[in-house]
Amino acid sequence: MALSLMKVLVLHNAYQKYGGEDTVVHMETRLLADHGNLVGLHIVSNDCISGYWGKLIAALGVVFSITGYRTVRKLIRETQPDVVHVHNFFPLLSPSVFYACQAEGVPVLLTLHNYRVVCPTALLMHDGRMTERSLREGPWWAFRHKVYRDSLAGTFLLCLMIWLHRRLGTWHKQVDRFIVLSEFGRKKFIEGNIPADRLVLKPNFVDMPLSPVVPRSGLLFVGRLSPEKGINVLLEATKSSGHNPSFLHKAVRLVGDGPLASQVRQSGLHHLGILDSADVRHQMQLAIALLIPSICPEAFGMVLVEAYANGLPVIASRIGALAELVEDGVTGLFFEPGSSDDLAAKMVWALEHPDEMRRMGNAARARYEAIYTPESNYKQLMSIYKDAIISNARKRQK
Repeated sequence: MALSLMKVLVLHNAYQKYGGEDTVVHMETRLLADHGNLVGLHIVSNDCISGYWGKLIAALGVVFSITGYRTVRKLIRETQPDVVHVHNFFPLLSPSVFYACQAEGVPVLLTLHNYRVVCPTALLMHDGRMTERSLREGPWWAFRHKVYRDSLAGTFLLCLMIWLHRRLGTWHKQVDRFIVLSEFGRKKFIEGNIPADRLVLKPNFVDMPLSPVVPRSGLLFVGRLSPEKGINVLLEATKSSGHNPSFLHKAVRLVGDGPLASQVRQSGLHHLGILDSADVRHQMQLAIALLIPSICPEAFGMVLVEAYANGLPVIASRIGALAELVEDGVTGLFFEPGSSDDLAAKMVWALEHPDEMRRMGNAARARYEAIYTPESNYKQLMSIYKDAIISNARKRQK
């Protein structure tokens, strides 16, 4: 059955460093347009903030941006969308965009790429460990820890935003549907008082044809070289006393940049730096397994789906959404989060059992074709839009 075409207005506050969320925004808007939908894309960037007064105005607008409110109302009047889809509103757009949609009578959705609406750290993590204090206590515990860029003022405004909009009922009254990327995320958002009946599960996707069969060797990491991604765990695993250090040391390749890049280079591991998407894909086609040693509860992880699409199994922490996205022994291997010894053991096993890893890679590609293709995602997205439109119409009739 053909899906009805729509006019969709997409809103996104881009990150200073281009990342996974930005990629998802552009892929989804292109997907919608390729199917004939009319898509308006409004992106703001923190790069536009300059000078003392500009930074001050932007900071004060974190809680409720008058500029963001007026801009979105104007955009809605000009484009007359059937639905508004918000990806990231922090910090410039602010939750004011949902009030703008409500004022104009337009259904609005929010994709919850991270946990920012319930937790100031955005990762359910603090001081190198997972924490759910925000879900139990609210955000104010994070204030004295200056979790946002080590800034007391910035953390205060972020905590105020989370606390105030929970008190105002913004998430219950102003947003028609929330898109979550995993069942783990859905459960955590419910614990954080996001209305369960408005949470809809839809994973991200990638568009990749079947990779050619080539000889595979070595283990690959792709991502930000930062503590929450488990880089320190990986570095320790490559020199684990229980295994031959040189064996693992020679087998690991890392793609990416970040605050721990200098430590990676000093370790002597093969650091490839930042690569474009084509080169990343090539590296995935050559590796035996992708390493995902995160110590934070990943909301989803685009790199995992990219690996699956390339027939690449993963060796992942059993944490967050990874615990449901990976099937142990089928599409990859689990190790205990933070355990460098367990990670080293799984890395050695993978290198010593290429036939089993090849079988897992085939299963990973099959999982991609069943769940994470553009066509599957498009049908889910359009169904969610229609559901939001119907829900909004009923709400306005009351």
